Parts: sequence; structure tokens; C-alpha cells
Amino acid sequence: MITGAHIILYSKDPDADREFFRDVLKFEAVEAGRGWLIFAMPPAEAAFHPADANNQHELYLMCDDVRAEIESLKARSVKCSPIVEERWGTLTRIAMPGGGQLGLYQPKHPTAIATREKS
Repeated sequence: MITGAHIILYSKDPDADREFFRDVLKFEAVEAGRGWLIFAMPPAEAAFHPADANNQHELYLMCDDVRAEIESLKARSVKCSPIVEERWGTLTRIAMPGGGQLGLYQPKHPTAIATREKS
């Protein structure tokens, strides 16, 4: 039986990004040895999109009010890209200290999370 999913994010500065997840985004973590933190993530869902190549993956965090979340992140000195309205959601990107970005969006589509919570 599958009991969960483990997401791996590659970073040029993993220590800074681990601190960012722990101290700024406030995700709970366990110490896995030698400073490696493994983070508990919010409920998740997966979608499959067409692509010309396999093994290209993205991570988006989801929220109920992207504008309010951007303001909350700004108060913690986190830079976000300008908002983009897409057919599927209201989107920004969060700048991470290691140089990468995370997508953050407010879905406009039905979510599997909401369906699971209702059952």
C-alpha cells in the first residue's frame, strides 16, 4: 500500500532553502541526520500534463487567497513575482534563497483535496 509521497527539490544552496522552508514557510520538519531536514507538506494532489520529454516536474504550493498569502510573505521579506491570471488559477512565484522559485497559486479548478475532505 502506498502511504505517501516524497518530493525532492534540488538546490544550489540547500541549507538556505531548508532554513527558508523551516523558518519562513513554517513547515514542520524532522532531522534525518547530518543536518538533512525532511519536511511535512500540506495535503497534495498530482496532475499529469502533456510534454515533449519525461522527467520534468514542478512544485506548486496552493492557497485559498493568493493575494493575502503574498502580503503575508512580503511581511517576512519574501519576494514574489507579479500575479498572473491563468485559466486554471491565480499564480505567483516565490523566490527561494538558494536561487530557485516555487509556484504558489489559488486554484480556479476543482481540487482533489477538497473532494477528499468532503468524503
